[in-house]
Amino acid sequence: MNPISVLLVDDHLVVRSGLKALLGTQPDITVVAEAASGEEALLIAQQHPANVVMMDLAMGQGMDGIEAIKRLRQASKQQAVLVFTTYDSDADIVRAVDAGAMGYVLKDAAPEEIFAAVRGAAQGKSVMSAPVASKLFQQLRNPDEVLTPREAELLSLLIQGLSNRELGKRLFISEATVKTHLAHIYAKLGVETRAAAIAVAIRREGMR
Repeated sequence: MNPISVLLVDDHLVVRSGLKALLGTQPDITVVAEAASGEEALLIAQQHPANVVMMDLAMGQGMDGIEAIKRLRQASKQQAVLVFTTYDSDADIVRAVDAGAMGYVLKDAAPEEIFAAVRGAAQGKSVMSAPVASKLFQQLRNPDEVLTPREAELLSLLIQGLSNRELGKRLFISEATVKTHLAHIYAKLGVETRAAAIAVAIRREGMR
């Protein structure tokens, strides 16, 4: 059995220590390094290349897990990233997979499930906790469910090229509220610009 090297990325020392001890019970899995932030993870990943990076999503101030996953995958396609988090919302799952995560495991998963996920990710397999897999499948079947009804409505209106003021008038809300909705839409879709959101909207319309 080939040894599997792991880099742990979590801003909580207690979580890292517990996970390191748990993984240490397996003869084929070795934690080679730890990082407390997304920025630190990028640096350490270069210094201590690992087969699998176990990444939390929310790490306080600075770079979050999604952005760290994107950059890690840009730097090395060979390094598998396994999300290990308490967050199981549709938006988090979709954004993580879109960013390049090989798998998504919840922190309350059984030890055997965590071991299997690490081994699967190291072998290039997509691994998901059962609740996560169910949500992802549902999201693929119904892509609009990640958005609220008002956000889905606003997204469809973006295709028409309306300005924030025009969107506000159409939906009877203030420009400030429009901007808030747009920010939520960008975050949920994993995009950063209006043009990218419009591209997603057009693609979704084409899927109907």
